[in-house]
Amino acid sequence: MKESLKTGLSTSKKIKIDQQRTIGFMGEEGRVYSTPSMVEDIEYTCHEFLQSFMEPGENTVGTHVSVDHIGATLENDTVEITIEITNIEGRAIHLKAEVVDSLEKVGTGIHNRFVVDVDKTFERLKEKSEKVFG
Repeated sequence: MKESLKTGLSTSKKIKIDQQRTIGFMGEEGRVYSTPSMVEDIEYTCHEFLQSFMEPGENTVGTHVSVDHIGATLENDTVEITIEITNIEGRAIHLKAEVVDSLEKVGTGIHNRFVVDVDKTFERLKEKSEKVFG
């Protein structure tokens, strides 16, 4: 990873809450931003942000996520996800996240990612695949 990756760096991303990002089990009147979608949006926001700090052949993988979904966001509203790097320990990167819709804060969380060597990761996956599938 590049030396420019530092604690305190942050970014934000706006995401429109389309039907795919909503729950459907409460019927059409109850369509709101789903917790799994919020988790995925936080993870992808973190991943995309960190990519600009990776050296060729590096990538990051998620190792931990903890999200409190504290408010309902209506379908067709927009959320803004703000993330900040809170700590870097070797190749482990710790981030915090805040999710705000057009009226209020609807989510907070932490997400940890780990910098991996892509080729070494592919080697380990190939070895595992051979053991599992023969």
